[in-house]
Amino acid sequence: MTKLLEKYQKEIRPKLMEEFGINNSMATPRLIKIIINIGIGDLLKNKEGKEAILRDFSAILGQKLAERKARISVSAFSVREGMVVGLTGTLRKVRMYDFFDKFVNIVLPRLRDFRGVSRKSFDGRGNYTIGFTDHTVFPEIDVTKSAPAHGFEITFVTNAKGDGKGERLLELLGMPFTKN
Repeated sequence: MTKLLEKYQKEIRPKLMEEFGINNSMATPRLIKIIINIGIGDLLKNKEGKEAILRDFSAILGQKLAERKARISVSAFSVREGMVVGLTGTLRKVRMYDFFDKFVNIVLPRLRDFRGVSRKSFDGRGNYTIGFTDHTVFPEIDVTKSAPAHGFEITFVTNAKGDGKGERLLELLGMPFTKN
């Protein structure tokens, strides 16, 4: 069991139950999964670049990413139905908590001029999404051997019924929100 999961079970869950007046421990907000999405539309013709991105993100997540194919053809973007246009990975259980811990305690402090993440990126159901323009801030990436900086987004999926509960859960887990 990871330190963060143990902290959630022993400290955070009871605190959330008390704050929100929840009687059943199974009804407390918790982190369900973390989804990472990467668009590779600019690498459609560059097979080596796609393989480098796949290798880098597989190292970051500790698992292979799934390819997402285009559902329809769009001639303006030279996209044909069935072409790979994105990569996605879903983390659950131990890998999810390890990634969250690494993300909050190692990756975010490495960002230049970082003062916290915005509280405005909740979707109304307690899920939080944050976008990045550079994947090389992760400690697994050797900048000299990696693919060029590539953007991606991370979605933290919770079972909270609203943004307030989801925000409080992520805050207690260690997400550094801005003061706004």
